[in-house]
Parts: sequence; structure tokens; C-alpha cells
Amino acid sequence: MRFAPAAAALSLALALTASVSWSADRAPAPHAAALLAQGDAALRHGDVQGAIDAYESALAIDPGYAPVLLKLAEAARKDGLQGKAIGYYREALDRDPRNFAAIAGEGEALVERGALEKARGNLAKLESLCGQSCPETAALTAAIAAGPKPRILTADATMPESKSPQAN
Repeated sequence: MRFAPAAAALSLALALTASVSWSADRAPAPHAAALLAQGDAALRHGDVQGAIDAYESALAIDPGYAPVLLKLAEAARKDGLQGKAIGYYREALDRDPRNFAAIAGEGEALVERGALEKARGNLAKLESLCGQSCPETAALTAAIAAGPKPRILTADATMPESKSPQAN
């Protein structure tokens, strides 16, 4: 009888761990699903921060639903936060190492950061898992071929002052 509370706690912990690891096969919680739809609509309308807020709220409501991580990563990439997007993709890959969308998305974010060799590693992994005919492999191949986008200076960016020698 002394071990009953400990056994119950251990059973609960194992049940929660199991439910988190197999979350891709289930639907999100109803309120989280509504927030995901709200985030999708915000992203379509160009409100990236609104989408991120909705996706983060959905993740807080249903932390075991891994596909929301892919949506957060997509929104972070659109906001120019490739490092944050890579973190979300890696968290999704921790939950499911064979998630083709996460592997491809991480590779595309790596290309956007200029890390082409690491992106090629993701491409090799995708090719070994799903072959060259899967859409994720094709998307990552195209992103690598296009290369990183050049960074554009805005009118607000200032150039460093040049030091010219003064004539004496």
C-alpha cells in the first residue's frame, strides 16, 4: 500500500508521455483548432504577428499537438526569424524524427540563413526516407537551387561614415 501513490503518479506520467509522442495521429483540442484556423487566416492576410500569437495560444492549450509547431515555424520564417523557425522544426523532429515537412522546412530555413551545406544534409536525409519523388524533397531541392535571397538594405539603414583624410 505504501507504493500505491507512487505507482499512480508513474502511471500518469507514462500516459502523458505516450499521448505526447503519438499526437500527430489525433485532432487538436477544439479551442486549439479554432486558434489554428484564426492563425491561418491571419497569415493569409499578411498579419504574421497575429498568426504567431494565435499559434502560440493553440500550443499553450494543446502542447501535445505537434503540427502547430510547423505552423509556428512557417510564421516565424515569414517574419524573417529563421533561427526561431529552425528551433520549432527541431522540436517537431524531436517528437517525430520522420516528419518530412519538418525536415524540408528546416532545410529551407537553413537555405534562407545561407547554411547550404546543412540544408544539403537535410536533403540527403529526405531522399533516404521518402525518395526523390516526394513533394518535400522537390521543394527543398528547388530552395537549395535558388540559394539564399540577397539581403536588401532599406532606406532606414545607414552606411558607416567613411573617414577621409583631411587635406592640410
